[in-house]
This record gives sequence, structure tokens and C-alpha cells, in this order.
Amino acid sequence: MYFSKKVAILALLFATLSVTAYAQEHISVADTTATDSVPKREWSRAEIRRNRGLSNLKNHIIPKGQWVVGGTFSYSTHSNDGYKLLVVEGIESEGHSFNLSPVIGYSLMPNSIIGGRLGYSRSFLKIDSADLNLGEGDGALNFSVDYYYMLRHSYSVAAIWRQYIPLGMNKRFAIFTEMQLALGGSQSKFAEGSPIRGTFSKSFDISLGVNPGFVAFLTNHMAVEINIGALGVGYSHTKQVHNQVTTGETKSASISFKVNLLSIGLGLAFYF
Repeated sequence: MYFSKKVAILALLFATLSVTAYAQEHISVADTTATDSVPKREWSRAEIRRNRGLSNLKNHIIPKGQWVVGGTFSYSTHSNDGYKLLVVEGIESEGHSFNLSPVIGYSLMPNSIIGGRLGYSRSFLKIDSADLNLGEGDGALNFSVDYYYMLRHSYSVAAIWRQYIPLGMNKRFAIFTEMQLALGGSQSKFAEGSPIRGTFSKSFDISLGVNPGFVAFLTNHMAVEINIGALGVGYSHTKQVHNQVTTGETKSASISFKVNLLSIGLGLAFYF
């Protein structure tokens, strides 16, 4: 009796395992057949961007229809009275530098802005005297500057396109890439020596640049921006008149791909 019960239990267990294996086999075959029957399709551009992880289409840090107004500003001045700098002694000079660059833009689509940027800068330097002393004794070399004057104005107008990539989902931080197509020019005056000799120059410039940057929102409508010049292609044409008699000109073209630490810009922007 005990032996028959044991045989019955083993038979029931074997039947259960057989039914389970049969069901799993047919389910896997059905799933494979259903998967193979679904036609494959190519990913859209939005799906490719989302798969690369560069942006989240649901996170609109700059919504469509938003205006952006901002810019950068800097000013510096100096005055030297008998100042010594390394081997240069007795520096009597004064000067200042001024830079203003307002920008305005409009968001035609989320996280993207098109607009314009203006630029103006003024640099002034006047040296009344300075002495350069190299070495001592009979072999010493001494140079002196009796008078030097420089005044430069530069201006530019640029069309810009900026694309934002939000960092995270909090809508407070983002990186951006700004492309600029700029036209500009400058006027410079140089004078030196005694009797005074002077040069007047005028230039025209065109450039295409790519400036990456970072934006941090302090409030819902105000943000701090930092941008760095990284890639640029430019052309410049300069004409000179020396002592109102002789003339000269130069043309140059350049391309660069490097981080220019001298072109770091810090500014405020307001989003409405």
C-alpha cells in the first residue's frame, strides 16, 4: 500500500513537470513568432537624440515663445607714476578699457534661440615716459620711450543661434552652444616719438565662431551666463595711413580651434 502511494506521487509529479515544460515551449515559440512578425523601422531624429542622452525632450528649460535679453559689460582703468615692472623703470602712463555687448533673442522652438548681438569696445593707452634697461656696465642696453599714444574703437553686429542642453530635470542648469556670424570693424590711432609720428588705421572684419557656455538660473527670469571662444574662422582687411603721407594695407585669413581664455565672457540674461 505504501509502495503504491509513492508510485502515484511520483507519477503525478512527472505529469506536472511535463505539462509545465510543454507550456513554456509553446509560449516561447509564440512569443518568438510574434516578435519576428513585427516589422522593424528606423528611429526618428528625436529618438536618436533621446537614445544618445544629449537632451530630454520633456525638459524645456527654454520654452517656445520666450524672449531673452542680456549682455556682458566690463571696464578697467590704470594710472602709473614712476612704476617699475621687471626691467622697465620709470613708467608714467594712464589708460582704460571698455567693452559692451548686448544680446536679444527669441525661442522659435524649445531649448533653441535665434537673435542678434551687438559689440562695442574702446581701448586707450598713453605713455609719457618709460626706460628699458638690459644689463650693466659697457655692454648694457638702454631704451627709452618719450611718448606713445594709442586709441582704438571697435564695433560688430552678429546673428546668433543658440542650442541649450539641460542638466538634469530641475531646469536650473544647462550648457549651450552659440554660433555667431559677425561683421565688424575698427579704427585705431597711434602716435609716438619726438617729433611725433602717427599712424591711422581702419579695418573690416568678418567671422564665424562657435562659443560653448554654461547658464545658471538664479530666479525664474534671471540667469548668469559664461561663454568661451573655442572655434573661429575669420577674415580681416586693414588700411593704414602713416604721417598722412604713405599708405599701406594688409589682408589676413585665419582659422583656429582652441579654448581662448582671453575671450571668456561673463554676463546676465533675463528671460521673459
